[in-house]
Amino acid sequence: MQLNNNVTEFILLGLTQDPVRKKIVFATFLIFYLGTLLGNFLIIVTIKTSRALGSPMYFFLFHLSLSDACFSTYIAPRMIADALLKNATISFSECMIQVFTFHFFGCLEIFILVLMAVDRYVAICKPLHYTTIMTHRVCGVLMSLAWLGSCVHSSAQIFLVLSLPFCGPNVIDHYFCDLQPLLKLAYTDTYVTNFLLVSNSGAICTVSFLMLVLSYVIILQCLRNHSAEGRKKDLSTCISHFIVVILFFGPCIFIYTRPATTFSMDKMIAVFYTIGTPLINPLIYTLRNAEVKNAIWKLWSKKLVSDDKR
Repeated sequence: MQLNNNVTEFILLGLTQDPVRKKIVFATFLIFYLGTLLGNFLIIVTIKTSRALGSPMYFFLFHLSLSDACFSTYIAPRMIADALLKNATISFSECMIQVFTFHFFGCLEIFILVLMAVDRYVAICKPLHYTTIMTHRVCGVLMSLAWLGSCVHSSAQIFLVLSLPFCGPNVIDHYFCDLQPLLKLAYTDTYVTNFLLVSNSGAICTVSFLMLVLSYVIILQCLRNHSAEGRKKDLSTCISHFIVVILFFGPCIFIYTRPATTFSMDKMIAVFYTIGTPLINPLIYTLRNAEVKNAIWKLWSKKLVSDDKR
């Protein structure tokens, strides 16, 4: 399909064209990205090495942190490097790869958040059947379906984009390749394509968000029958999860459930869910989760002891 296009590369305008502000963008988002990698890999290593974090909840948290690290990695490094360049360009092929990976890991994060809500629902509302329902095999199958579903979603997105002819302007007013900016450059009527894209991404975001809200309404109803101590612990976990849901789904619904229009605030909102959320997630899950904090402390205590023995 690319053979029908005259455009071989795109120019990315980034967050700003001002040289001074570009240096600020470079320094700021380099720190953010390194913090994202550190926080998420800390959770990944802690869950993988700690026997105390073997429940399904932490199995899904492991995959969420892995998804966050990959999601940010496909966007942040290029944005940081482009901030040092006067004119940032990206080849057509790289642009399509970026669209695919961005939607793959973004969709995967949505599915994982849904699975985490299912896990909390079973744990709180069906506690006597939790171990028989949420077995390691069931969790593995659910996670495999999440990866497969994300692949199908992103493949559909990239197929629609590749079907568009790009024969004229090649300037993308964004810091990465995404669907809405690319639709503006297509040399054809994009009404049907935009409708299909919104039906795909918008439906996944909206339906998943409504499912999550409904699940937490049911969970809150169930918590009324628990003891005060049990209610406090379960509520703390659910609040952490729901904060992540709001921070991620709010910007996504705003971007992907509307017609093919762009606003000046779009880039800043995109920064929030491409850079901000992957950075905030580890902080939320560690600061509000005593088990994770204890496991991290034990992990680093063992490391310090082993280093001292050497």
